[in-house]
Amino acid sequence: MYMLIFLVRTLFTLLNWLIIIRVIISWVRPNVYDPNLRKILRFIYNVTEPILGPIRRLLPQGNLGIDFSPLVALIILSILRSFILNLLYSLTFGFRGF
Repeated sequence: MYMLIFLVRTLFTLLNWLIIIRVIISWVRPNVYDPNLRKILRFIYNVTEPILGPIRRLLPQGNLGIDFSPLVALIILSILRSFILNLLYSLTFGFRGF
């Protein structure tokens, strides 16, 4: 069970970092003609788009041109992480209440 808790923590941390890296990439605009960098960018976009895409479709489109989906995704991932870890801890150590 400890390994499962570790894997859940690691997965959520990795997803958070990939979303943050994607935001930074959108600001920097790296050279997409480099084939090695293109593979890395494709991996980041393939992993984060299933999370950000649905959130982007639900958020209202404003005139500001700012994409708030990464911020909303980080908040939702944080809530999910806490819920899942609390569930795993309660299954491992028994329910202790609040």
